[in-house]
Amino acid sequence: DRPPQPASARTDIRDCSVDPPYLPPTAINTTAQLTALRDIMRAHSVDAYIVPSTDAHMVRQQPASPTPVPGTGVVTQDKAALWTDSRYWTQAERQLDCNWELQRTTWIELIALWILQAVPVGGNISLDPFLFSIDTWNSYRQALHGSGRTLLPIENNLVDQVWGDQRPPPASSEIYTLPAAFTGSSWQEKVAGIRQQMEQHVRRPTAVLLSGLEETAWLFNLRGHDIPYNPVFYSYTLLTNTSISLFVDEMRLSAAARQSLRADCPGPLCVELQEYGQTRAHLQHYAQGNVTIWLGTEYTTYGLYGVIPQEKLLEDSYSPVMLAKAVKNPKEQELLRAAHVRDAVAVIQYLLWLEKMVPQGQVDEFSGAQHIDTLRQSEHNRGPSFQSISASGLNAALAHYSPSNGSSRKLSVDEMYLSDTGGQYLDGTTDITRTVHWGVPTPLQKEAYTRVLMGNIDLSRLVFPPNTAGRMVESFARRALWDVGLNYGHGTGHGIGNFLSVHEWPVGFQSNNVPLAAGMFTSIEPGYYRDGEFGIRIEDVALVVNAQTEKPFLTFEVVSLVPYDRNLINLSLLSPEQIRYLNTYYETIRARVGPELQRQRLDEEYRWLQRNTEPFPLGSAATTTTATTILGTLTSLLPTLFTGLQA
Repeated sequence: DRPPQPASARTDIRDCSVDPPYLPPTAINTTAQLTALRDIMRAHSVDAYIVPSTDAHMVRQQPASPTPVPGTGVVTQDKAALWTDSRYWTQAERQLDCNWELQRTTWIELIALWILQAVPVGGNISLDPFLFSIDTWNSYRQALHGSGRTLLPIENNLVDQVWGDQRPPPASSEIYTLPAAFTGSSWQEKVAGIRQQMEQHVRRPTAVLLSGLEETAWLFNLRGHDIPYNPVFYSYTLLTNTSISLFVDEMRLSAAARQSLRADCPGPLCVELQEYGQTRAHLQHYAQGNVTIWLGTEYTTYGLYGVIPQEKLLEDSYSPVMLAKAVKNPKEQELLRAAHVRDAVAVIQYLLWLEKMVPQGQVDEFSGAQHIDTLRQSEHNRGPSFQSISASGLNAALAHYSPSNGSSRKLSVDEMYLSDTGGQYLDGTTDITRTVHWGVPTPLQKEAYTRVLMGNIDLSRLVFPPNTAGRMVESFARRALWDVGLNYGHGTGHGIGNFLSVHEWPVGFQSNNVPLAAGMFTSIEPGYYRDGEFGIRIEDVALVVNAQTEKPFLTFEVVSLVPYDRNLINLSLLSPEQIRYLNTYYETIRARVGPELQRQRLDEEYRWLQRNTEPFPLGSAATTTTATTILGTLTSLLPTLFTGLQA
């Protein structure tokens, strides 16, 4: 029989409008999983089950989700739908089978509206309370309030029951101590700082509950391997004013880690080791006393929150540990800078290698991703910081595309290529995106790239008042695109850690990020994606620093140190200020990366760097463009615009 054919010309995405439905080879059959889940739902009188793609610590690594695409899934007895943002729309059309509806939004209000249409009055809507943060739980509760449906938490996860014995085994690798040379301060100093905040708080909390994996890893200067690409380990911490309880698989602690935690026992700096599975029971027992427990609602699950009486809670969006971790001290800043110098060497080696090998037709997306990962295996490296994004041509239109060995496009001089990669080093985490074209780009590709670069520059060189929320300035990264009616659908940036998560909260440019402060690191990553054709992203990591202004203001210092593709830059679109910024940035790259290339005796790479950081002529710049006028006007008005708008 002739296999099903799509109604459209595209064969890389599903087509559920034809009979029989057309599914590309990348689609995953979920019929058996959904049938099993619905049987279990009936046994529990559940009409709709909400499934996130995060685990009990809000990490987007949930392996047991019935959908292969990140997002929120809802399953009823006769329907299944996935809500996800624009980064994953095309991926969803490639990987979902026709059991699933794709909803191109993540608003909880719209998820609830769909549920209300699918579930009759009197029905039960269930979820696992240990997979949803307090804030998310409350959003669903409010959206469903008064609807005649019941929001029913079920602690025995229904998807886990579908998996049965096939569920991945728990992590078993060693939890180890980060060497003192790579820490900003001792864990005892960090604990003292948090306890000082507890004493100074008007509510005088007696304890802080830590649910985020990065929080416990950072606080105790410990690292592990429980989450792919992220050196963290499953744990909770209850830090009181007189004691410390770490909930973890004690058998996995290295001897040095155990010695570090137990060196001051007994006493207020003695870490009591408790079983990970006893967290809830211990917290429930502690909450029976005359206590006040301080927690962050973005990372604490409703399952833990529910055992603490309301009058004994002190709630903030983020815990004091999460906020302390976000502001790097001078030593941590220097560690991250050093990591980015070595990382730049690997990326420059990769770009030079591509220039030589792609014209020979010897590189595909997968082998490219493998090669950049290999190049990073140098001093202090502990592997990539996420699955490398190596995307050629139309695949680059998927913001988070990663190639596989079985389906990987050949890199071509006739197509744009996007490389979004990063490394985990003992002294820092890196994340950098460069988009290149080795042939003759189209006028649209060249203009789009230049406008993405203009957005990157405009935000990177911005000077802004202290305590400014990232969401108030992120439009500077979009302005050059907006000028011609273009945009991108993902966030403009995210925090980054010191050998921790590559997406480190609560720093960034989204509405639930904290105000920017000196010492924070964030990515700056505007882009443009033309579905089915090409994608562009330019991403750098930047440190928030004090600006050289009379009054205290802030700006960014870019610590990623790799030049942009000269072949894709239309200099006539750039203002003189933007070209001066580029030339200054290139001087910095030469000064910082050049000596490291020479130290490693990478002579060909050094010559490549010199060629690609040649200063741009100011005479090529746009002279009096509307864009420059707008930027100057907005910059001059910033102090007025932010009056009353600071977070």
